[in-house]
Amino acid sequence: MTACATEPAAEPGDERATRPTDATAHPADATACPMDAIVRPADPIARPTCVIAADGTYAARLALDGACWFPERWTLDGPEPYAVPLPSHQPEEPGTEVLPMSDGRVLIHRVADGRHTFSLLYPTGPGTGELLLGAVECHDEDTRLRLLPPAPDGEHAYALSTGRDHTAVWLVAGGAFGPEHLAEVPGRCSGGVWLDGTGRLLALDRHQDGRTKTVVVDLGRGGEVTPLLQIAEDSDDRLLLADADSGLLLVRSDAPSPGHDRLGWGVLGSTLPIRFPDCLRATDCTVTPFAIQPGQVLTPERCAVALCIDGPAGSWVGVWRPAERQVHHLAAPEGWLAGAGLWTREGVLQLPYATGSVPCGVTKVTAPAAATTAAEAPPPPERPAARPVPLQQAPLSGQSPVKRRPLSARPAPEDEAVRAEGGPGGENRSPAPVPA
Repeated sequence: MTACATEPAAEPGDERATRPTDATAHPADATACPMDAIVRPADPIARPTCVIAADGTYAARLALDGACWFPERWTLDGPEPYAVPLPSHQPEEPGTEVLPMSDGRVLIHRVADGRHTFSLLYPTGPGTGELLLGAVECHDEDTRLRLLPPAPDGEHAYALSTGRDHTAVWLVAGGAFGPEHLAEVPGRCSGGVWLDGTGRLLALDRHQDGRTKTVVVDLGRGGEVTPLLQIAEDSDDRLLLADADSGLLLVRSDAPSPGHDRLGWGVLGSTLPIRFPDCLRATDCTVTPFAIQPGQVLTPERCAVALCIDGPAGSWVGVWRPAERQVHHLAAPEGWLAGAGLWTREGVLQLPYATGSVPCGVTKVTAPAAATTAAEAPPPPERPAARPVPLQQAPLSGQSPVKRRPLSARPAPEDEAVRAEGGPGGENRSPAPVPA
């Protein structure tokens, strides 16, 4: 694999990439929550239809004009959201990735014949300006390269290159000399979750020796790898979301029910076990968390979590808090760009949508009030007094806090993970959504 600092834009196209879904192009399916738009545990390249910057200022997606795909930047921090089209000299392939930067430019990742090119797009008068950043060549046809979620600082962008038995982390925007190779991780990695607010600690789900476990790659220490999530020796454990303020983790694992994935939650650095609430378990729906309320520094159990729920009745939004034993079901706005959304610190969920009449819109939903009775809330997890996210203060080497405090699969009494013969408290069937 080689990197080129300055290369002309390659012809787009990668038949293996995930095709984005555009609600404007298919209004009849606008409220659907397509599975190719949700991060599935077994699908390392599935991406949301709309990518929102970590600070919520901008978003980017591929939009459809007739039969032609083109990048589109959304501005979200003004009085009203608005979209700016960024078409190139030719239509984009449906597998092309885009990612918003904090300065308003949009990173675009194009693929052709094993060459991955990266450019920054920006509006310039009536046209689109393009700054070529360089290219990464993947000669092995089994190697896949995709963009990681937006970095917390908004100034850098990273990509993950997954080969047969190793994975590489690349800095593809924000560097001094084009794409830079930062780290090499043994095993095939998927996922990608930032654990801190600086873009140093990256969690990846590594498949090795027949099992998947989450590890942390410290980009500030030359790519040093440390185990993070190993619930049981023979379980597959993946990290879905993390909040740097509170340390809240959302995981998916088959530890409590071998052969069947369950959603669970824990706190980074806590000595308490991972919990697998029954209210997040459903036999006829796919439940995928996509956003965590920030700013709850000492109360991770009270963070609101947004869920995309897809079932026979359609697709809708769920709101859940670890301190509660229920999911609040809300109807998604028409044309919701499924799997995309952002919480404010005040508990307002912003859901981007696009329809034929409203090409750029954001619905704001206030989270239902949190339960306050002691009977409804489990005891708060133990945390170090200084800060609930010790990995932000300690290097990931030697006897790190993660190794001294492994996350356990033992269920808490009020959140039993396994119930015999489907008795009370077992698998739940999620109700249909109700109007917000």
